[in-house]
Amino acid sequence: MPDVFDEKTRSEVMRRVKSQGNKSTELKLIKIFKENGIKGWRRHYPIKGRPDFVFRAAKIAVFVDGCFWHGHDCRNTRPKDNAEYWEKKIERNKKRDASVTAYFQARGWMVVRIWECELKTPTQSLACLNRAFEKKNKDVSPLP
Repeated sequence: MPDVFDEKTRSEVMRRVKSQGNKSTELKLIKIFKENGIKGWRRHYPIKGRPDFVFRAAKIAVFVDGCFWHGHDCRNTRPKDNAEYWEKKIERNKKRDASVTAYFQARGWMVVRIWECELKTPTQSLACLNRAFEKKNKDVSPLP
């Protein structure tokens, strides 16, 4: 079905669409935290780069990245309509992710990025977090 708007109008419409966050993926990770007795995290802590979760004492920032929006090829789905636009959009997201990661690392923080698809297998998410806590070598008990 062809677009009912011309290119300029479509651009204006899309510009007004604002992110509602990745609430469902964050809620899945909160469930994993609670089921495994993981404490010390804060959600949406007001810090540049806007990580989804922060473990302040250990200086660990956790991002839950949506597979489509951040370019993970687990499902190998790419829109056929306006493919060039989406390719550029996802590449900008990847560059921003790399920039935010570098920003945190330069300040002594560990960055953990968990793919949306990894939340289907909580052991993968827990393994990522365990490695981060071990690398930080803090007086924080390891996760289950």
